[in-house]
Amino acid sequence: MSNWQNALDNALHAAERGFGVFPLSGNKVPAIPSPHKKGYRCNGLKECGSFGHGVLDNSTEPDVIRAGFDRARHAAGYGIACGAGSLPLVGIDLDRKNGTDGVTDLHRLAAEHRFTIPPTVLVCTPSGGFHLWFTGPAGVHIPNSVRRIAPGIDVRGTRGYLVGPGSRGKAGEYTVHPTVTSPTVHPIPEQLLKLLMPPPPTALRQPPRRTPSPGSGTRALDGLVRVVTTAAEGTRNDRLFWAAAKAWAHVRDGHLAAGEVEVALVTAAVGVGLGERAAKATVASAQKGAGA
Repeated sequence: MSNWQNALDNALHAAERGFGVFPLSGNKVPAIPSPHKKGYRCNGLKECGSFGHGVLDNSTEPDVIRAGFDRARHAAGYGIACGAGSLPLVGIDLDRKNGTDGVTDLHRLAAEHRFTIPPTVLVCTPSGGFHLWFTGPAGVHIPNSVRRIAPGIDVRGTRGYLVGPGSRGKAGEYTVHPTVTSPTVHPIPEQLLKLLMPPPPTALRQPPRRTPSPGSGTRALDGLVRVVTTAAEGTRNDRLFWAAAKAWAHVRDGHLAAGEVEVALVTAAVGVGLGERAAKATVASAQKGAGA
């Protein structure tokens, strides 16, 4: 069976279980390029009717999924959208490479914060790590993060995605762990959920210089994330720098937390195909220029 057919079959199976899916290339990034010109902002497939918005193309409708894969004949895997629906999926990515061990980190956090890790869905990654699947509370924005809660742990929340089991990448195949006999996704432990959430405003070292309108910082960051996720191929790094410069200005004014800005923009950039290291360097360069 070809990689493409294998990916489509597994994506349709995941959709039957209620997970929103979309095609990925062999290097784990969205397989369909943006259909829009530079600077055009779009909220995804349902808004404009065209594919090419990364995780915003996700669907549980078989006809839509097949149409997306028909546009991406080079697809070798599929992504599963996190942070959406009545029982939003939350992914805990446990890395075990380059001297880090996310499994050890998670067990340490469980001991320190007194929570038990339930026997939820566990996916083995080709690099030797694991993806833990949990459901989160409906309507709660869970930020994506990279090594924020521990050196070997990344988090996939709102507008993030996990590589679905059965996907084939350059390093190998993603598979459900052999000990998983019942594919039930358990609720995320309350204490672990608290670790994933951003600190309350009172934890910021400096008070805001002026009182923003409720939610204005979050709305601004959502708009800047869309600038990155809808950027045309060849313009994505430039759009990331522009969006980061604007975001750091909001940080300087006290409307946004620095950690949330970096995580949101880097995650968006990685989702449209930029390398994580390059994306972080661009965001840091914009921060230096903005004096944030």
